[in-house]
Amino acid sequence: MSSYQLTSRARRDLLGILDYIEADSPDAAARVESAVLDSLAFLALHPYAGHIRPQFTGRAVRFWPVHPFSRYLIVYDPATKPLSVIRIFHGARDLGRYLT
Repeated sequence: MSSYQLTSRARRDLLGILDYIEADSPDAAARVESAVLDSLAFLALHPYAGHIRPQFTGRAVRFWPVHPFSRYLIVYDPATKPLSVIRIFHGARDLGRYLT
């Protein structure tokens, strides 16, 4: 069985996203959390499904939008076992600044 592991930064990212959404709507936060977990499970099985984004980083990481909440992006290292989730961002952030 394939699995994934969140870095401490990715864990903080996810908790921050969920706390922010939950302040307005606990139901919406639960839906986003479920979508993130579904995306992580998918990526653990298909680690090269994401996209390389050299405009944001030279690191060997990939990006995956959380479906159906595509404004959130999962940044992960496809070569690691278990899959290492580096960050989880809102797409409006300056990604390059956080991925150096």
